[in-house]
Amino acid sequence: MNVLFSLLAVGVLIALGYLGGQVAGLRFVFGVVIPYAAILVFIAGLVYKVIYWAKSPVPFRIPTTCGQETTLPWIKSSTLDNPHTTLGVLGRMALEVLFFRSLFRNTRMEIKEGPRVVYGENVYLWAAGLAFHWSFLIIFIRHFRFFTEPVPGFILAMQYVDGFMQIGVPVLYLTDLFLVAGLTFLFIRRLWSPQLRYISQAADYFPLLLILGVALTGIWMRHFTKTDIVGVKELAMGIVTFSPMVPESVGSVFFMHLILVCSLFAYFPFSKLMHMAGVFLSPTRNLANDNRMVRHVNPWNPEVEVHTYAQWEEEFKDKLEAAEIPLDKD
Repeated sequence: MNVLFSLLAVGVLIALGYLGGQVAGLRFVFGVVIPYAAILVFIAGLVYKVIYWAKSPVPFRIPTTCGQETTLPWIKSSTLDNPHTTLGVLGRMALEVLFFRSLFRNTRMEIKEGPRVVYGENVYLWAAGLAFHWSFLIIFIRHFRFFTEPVPGFILAMQYVDGFMQIGVPVLYLTDLFLVAGLTFLFIRRLWSPQLRYISQAADYFPLLLILGVALTGIWMRHFTKTDIVGVKELAMGIVTFSPMVPESVGSVFFMHLILVCSLFAYFPFSKLMHMAGVFLSPTRNLANDNRMVRHVNPWNPEVEVHTYAQWEEEFKDKLEAAEIPLDKD
């Protein structure tokens, strides 16, 4: 049911995009109003989430560790697994954000006949996740050619490298293939594994299908249904320069692609996709494990009025003396 609901939601969005491209009165709404609204929701939601997480109290140092800390001079510390310096934390964060180091080191567990527990590698999940995230980032940057004039040189260079294995015209980009392959693997993995299928909700399937829809409509628009690229750039430049216009030459397939992109932007701050920003604010990742080197005082502890024993003894001094109970002051 979760998969069907997600498929239905993406299908409805695609149908709305097609309708927006066919009806003349809706072209401006789908081409200008909805993109502006999606960008505003994305920015506002992202800022709100980051501020909300940044204000959350972290009373203890709780870094995730699996290596030796600097404790004794003759024991070699693990600089990346258990960093005790800011430089080490930056190194661990860089490996985590850029190369998914913890996912690469992750293992899977299965129960075989016997029963016996068997541990194995999970490299395929790491490779699919890495291919998907890096391809999505490159495609996102590559699309800035529609929003800039002249196009920066590094975007043209990235576009050239991405399509160096030219197959047909227009050029087939490798990142398009890697993005679809990675998303397909992640989606099938959730359906194939009984454990993952049991815990998966619509919030797990919908982002995968939504991004897959963005990728497939983009590929379809580029290679099968010809779209007026000049008109698309006019629309994009009009949006960024706050002088929007919707050229008549832009077809319905582009509006299908655009509505999926706008839905992704608007949905992003309220979904699990926010791990993009959350990883930088995670205290298990961004804290150095220097508990034995520096004394940490919890800055969130409120001042509490306490009634000390000395005050209690002074208050009941007469009764304590009458009961012949020894007093600390004496």
